Formats: sequence, C-alpha cells, structure tokens
Amino acid sequence: MSLYIAFLRGINVGGRNMIKMADLRKLFDELGFSGVETYIQSGNILFYSDSTESVIREKAELEIRRVFGFPVPVVLRTLDELTAVIRNCPFSGEAIAEAESVNDSESMYIVLLSQIPSGDQLARLNAYLSGGEEFHLVGRDGYLLIRHSIRVSKLAGHFQILDKSATVRNWKTINKLVELARVKGNDKV
Repeated sequence: MSLYIAFLRGINVGGRNMIKMADLRKLFDELGFSGVETYIQSGNILFYSDSTESVIREKAELEIRRVFGFPVPVVLRTLDELTAVIRNCPFSGEAIAEAESVNDSESMYIVLLSQIPSGDQLARLNAYLSGGEEFHLVGRDGYLLIRHSIRVSKLAGHFQILDKSATVRNWKTINKLVELARVKGNDKV
C-alpha cells in the first residue's frame, strides 16, 4: 500500500468551488482509500491506496464532480516524489530568504503537474516570465521564485499551458505535507 498526497486545484479560492474538508475526507474514505487526512482548506489530502496514480486520479475527479457538482483537477505525488521536490529545489536557501525579504511574504512556490510538459509548452509559458521571477522545471515539478507578490505575477496565472491539471502550493505547505506524510508513514509501519 502506498502513501499518496493529492493536490486539488482551484477549491475554496475566492468563495468559489467550496468543499468542506470533512466532506472531502468522507468522499476519499468512501472511494476505498485508507488513513485519509486533509491539511488546510486548499485541498491537500494524505491517504493510502493500492491503486495506481492514474486510477486514483480518475476515480477522485469523477466522484468529486458527481458529489460536489463541479470539475476539480487532481494531481498526485507519493511521499518519495514529494521529498524529491524538496531535495531537487534549484534555489538556495539564501536566494529564497532574499526574495522573501524583498517581497515581505511567500516567494517560493511549487507547480505540481500531472505530466511532463513539452518544449513547446515551456516556450509558450516562458513568454509570461517577467522581471523578478525565476522558473525552473524538474520533471513534473516547477519551481517558481518570485521577488514580488504572486498576485501580480503574469506567469503564475498561466501554468495551465503546461498541464490543465497544474496546481500551485507554497514552499511552506510542501514542506509541511512532507513532514505530515513522514509521521503518517512511520505510524503505519
């Protein structure tokens, strides 16, 4: 049985696509996943399953649409994959701290994709890259360092060019999910 972390795109943002985390946990339980936990309101779910990533994603997206009445893309990572996201960060701790001191808020974000984008998709996305932003892609994970607010980033609003399921989480959330997943994994052993 594998430990997965699901990332739902576009729920509970700006009063749209509202889903209570208790309802989401119940749905994932009903889908046959075990040890279901959620973290914050943006749709981060930790759970165990014997199924493959594609089967889990298909089941979850279908049932979320049926139960809640709107489509929600789901991106999945295992604990090992999410740990690799942290390990593969192309930015130094000093660069992240410097960007946050200029920005005075979150500056480091991870773009989680369900598939590896093509070179053409990357070229189209790079057209939106502006000063004060750096973006690096490592496999299915994008690293975005912003030296201004993400709210004014032209790049941040166009990640669907790479993957219609693309979703973004800040660096602190990714690190907290790895921490929670490690504890959860140790409890299961």
